[in-house]
Amino acid sequence: MSRAMVERAQRGDRDAYEQLARGAASRLLQVAVRIVRDPDRAEDAVQQTLVDIWRDLPTLRDPDRFEAWTYRIVVRHCRAEARRGRLLEGRVVDLSEEMAAGGDPIGDVAVRDQLGRAFRSLSHDQRVVVVLHHYVGLPLGDVAEILDCPYGTVGSRLYHAMRAMRAHIDAAERTIVPGGQPA
Repeated sequence: MSRAMVERAQRGDRDAYEQLARGAASRLLQVAVRIVRDPDRAEDAVQQTLVDIWRDLPTLRDPDRFEAWTYRIVVRHCRAEARRGRLLEGRVVDLSEEMAAGGDPIGDVAVRDQLGRAFRSLSHDQRVVVVLHHYVGLPLGDVAEILDCPYGTVGSRLYHAMRAMRAHIDAAERTIVPGGQPA
């Protein structure tokens, strides 16, 4: 996203906004799906995000922060979806489609399933930090800015999320009896 494009959209240029929205929509949808764990709810969150971007774009003080600003908005709408209690339990979300390049496809599915189960066990706030840091690749300082919370809080959420996922995976592995079958 170029600064000039954002500035044009801020002045009401619909074509510039449309280009920004097209560029942002897929990345915002990927983030939203991982946070809310439901494609339909994620689409709702992204639609609301795009409406808010258009409405609030003139108030954006630093056009260079457009991308971080859009993440803040989509996270807010994902949180609203979660608060509404409209999450569907039992959905498996692949945290990393590129996780396994080659190798054992059956083992890869098992690893992704384990990660998905562990990820679903996290709180909403922990999922948001994991997605923004590990999936999107944002540094913790940017995540803290997007979530409007202290850097230490973000670091703590990430630390506890990783520990919780590790504990969930370890517990699942302990319930497997020799021969690969669950106990």
